[in-house]
Amino acid sequence: MNGFAHPSPKILALGALALASACSSGHPAASPSPTSAASGIHKIKHVVVVMQENRSFDSYFGTFPGADGIPMQGGQPTVCVPDPRTKTCVKPFHDAADRNAGGPHGASNATADINGGKMDGFIAQQERGRATSCANRFSPQCAQTGALPDVMGYHDQREIPNYWQYAKDFVLQDHMFESNASWSLPAHLYTVSAWSAICSIQSDPMSCTNALQSPNLPPDFQRHAANGTAKRPDYAWTDLTYLLHKDNVSWAYYVANGTEPDCENDQMVCTPKRQSAGTPGIWNPLPWFDTVHQDGQLGNIQQLTKFYAAAKDGTLPAVSWIDPNGATSEHPPALVSTGQSYVTGLINAIMQGPDWDSTAIFLTWDDWGGFYDHVVPPKVDENGYGLRVPGLVISPYAKQGYIDHQTLSFDAYLKFIEDDFLGGQRLDPKTDGRPDPRPDVRENAPQLGDLVSDFDFSQRPRKPVILPVDPKTDLTPPASSQHTPRRTAAPTPARG
Repeated sequence: MNGFAHPSPKILALGALALASACSSGHPAASPSPTSAASGIHKIKHVVVVMQENRSFDSYFGTFPGADGIPMQGGQPTVCVPDPRTKTCVKPFHDAADRNAGGPHGASNATADINGGKMDGFIAQQERGRATSCANRFSPQCAQTGALPDVMGYHDQREIPNYWQYAKDFVLQDHMFESNASWSLPAHLYTVSAWSAICSIQSDPMSCTNALQSPNLPPDFQRHAANGTAKRPDYAWTDLTYLLHKDNVSWAYYVANGTEPDCENDQMVCTPKRQSAGTPGIWNPLPWFDTVHQDGQLGNIQQLTKFYAAAKDGTLPAVSWIDPNGATSEHPPALVSTGQSYVTGLINAIMQGPDWDSTAIFLTWDDWGGFYDHVVPPKVDENGYGLRVPGLVISPYAKQGYIDHQTLSFDAYLKFIEDDFLGGQRLDPKTDGRPDPRPDVRENAPQLGDLVSDFDFSQRPRKPVILPVDPKTDLTPPASSQHTPRRTAAPTPARG
């Protein structure tokens, strides 16, 4: 579990050929040479994917210098989105609120927000999605917001100084798109398997069909769960852990104890669900994959306390995914400050441990959360890409202060892992030994960039950048005291 399996010479050779081919078509100024990329990628012995929740690129980095951000002239936005309630057109505005509301973010909402490329449906969707009750603390409409629709609000270095500091010190990706145009569960399925599907026959991958919006839901998210008829999901198609296990590459999926605030099929109001390593859910889907059971690797899904211990001891697995809980996720109405502090704690733990010099951290947000973004997603297949989300690469080999303009999605994480540890193998039904009817091989999409471009493997490994877990910000605390206070943000290994 904690060891690192080095690829065989044959696999290394295959990886070199695959990376040489991939890098030859990239941006010349941004990409390393094929030779240096092929040899350098194996300096990364630990990949850590940290996935937060529900923020668009423009909502966090829309005013970051040099990025493809909110269109501005003279420091003022030149774009606006119609508000059907007030019959006005609302421009993006600076929002210092620590708690945001956001909007609905299922497949139909993505279509409405994009609106054929006009990118003007965000306010209408937020207003349509508002519920009439604040009975539970995870209702986005219960957030304390101002008069303007907060889907048009953006934060900057005044509210999220650590995130902006990481962008200044490492790599910011300004064309990272959600892999699929939908909500949390499909996004997390894509992150580990490059597909979201529903399967009609138990343990039969060929019975799976495309499901952009409604894959099999965990039992506690099914509407009929209360009457005892909930069914166990069966994710029978192939996920990345199958290839990792077959090649003796260690992995772990770390889960923070707490709750999941997202709702079934992305309704705006629902009862929060409990979450732990032992409770599969929309953010923790791997326990429902047949491959994980068949390979006897359920134990690789662990509490977050195990991550902190592994980071401290220098025993991080080759591949890690880290799943937040409701309070730390930044999923409205969770506090921005709490999420930033939690993520900083994760990154500090890696930087302060012996594995830093051989680690790549990929930080992103699972979907746009209904927040405004001005960039039209590119067409890939019937599933996406979805809207833009923030993406950061943090590593001792990451380029400093570099903005990556390549078209990317979460599929790029799979591609990097496959090229680093699996000799360029893909989740390809024709070659992976476990056929399923997925529409395409997402890692090979011609639109998809290569994360190798974000690294300079010839440079001396950079020193850690340890940031304060509770930085000074201009965030305005919510008026209500019923929610998690800001100081719970500082994570410690004892909390998990």
